[in-house]
Amino acid sequence: MRIALVTDAWRPQVNGVVTTLIELVRELEALGHEVRVIEPGQFKTRPCPGYAGIDLAVRPAKQVARMLDEIQPDAIHLATEGPLGWAARRHCLRNRLAFTTAFHTRFPEILQAALRVPLSWGYALFRNFHRPSSGVMVPTQGVLQMLAQRGFGNLRLWTHGVDTQAFSFHGEVTHSPITGTLAHPVALYVGRVSYEKNIEAFLQLDMPGTKVVCGVGPLEARLKARYPQVRWVGILERSALARVYAAADVFVFPSRSETFGLVMLEAMACGTPVAAFPVDGPMEVLGAHA
Repeated sequence: MRIALVTDAWRPQVNGVVTTLIELVRELEALGHEVRVIEPGQFKTRPCPGYAGIDLAVRPAKQVARMLDEIQPDAIHLATEGPLGWAARRHCLRNRLAFTTAFHTRFPEILQAALRVPLSWGYALFRNFHRPSSGVMVPTQGVLQMLAQRGFGNLRLWTHGVDTQAFSFHGEVTHSPITGTLAHPVALYVGRVSYEKNIEAFLQLDMPGTKVVCGVGPLEARLKARYPQVRWVGILERSALARVYAAADVFVFPSRSETFGLVMLEAMACGTPVAAFPVDGPMEVLGAHA
């Protein structure tokens, strides 16, 4: 089967959506399918307003239509609701092509935090985007129920996993060159340094040891200046990241608005306990009685 995957989230971005899609492509190709990815690197781009580090395609409609016509896919999946997703949606509707979509990220909450867009407006826009989809893939039962309550239809549960060869289990805290000289206990955060991650709730904690932040984002400069005692390590490649997970005493996940939280799975796969708020994403990953 030839599959067209249209996504506004792709390398060099580093986040859970990109990781999920890269693994999806790898597994589909291993099963013998051909996957053609349409992503921002193939277009003229500009930075996403209020969200530095993410580039969006500029006026991609004609090129997306041409690429889809050339690919002649057996199936079309629109992974994101950005400019490429909207362009592909428009082309599919004009040509009566079926397609599926996915709800990976609570962008209405991000729009509210970054640009003060009312939450109801954001969900109305996204409900419109997903309405003609043959199936809206969602990562957890909690997200499925939330979207159903907001009037989304054709919802399909599509859970995520983690590569346990890359993120292997360690029964005790191990050594990493990045954390080796830091005072323990080491509390680790991995993810975007951005509005929706609620990272300052972690940084404000009065706790012994050392806080380590792995990631970049629009709040990075301001938070680095405010919390100089925190160890900021930026983005790490996967093998180094796995070692840092295994070297931490606890992984802290402060977000209250995640649809899933792949980094929690990565931490637990490495044997590192997770501390998180009892909200939908973490409760789905950790269990209601964790």
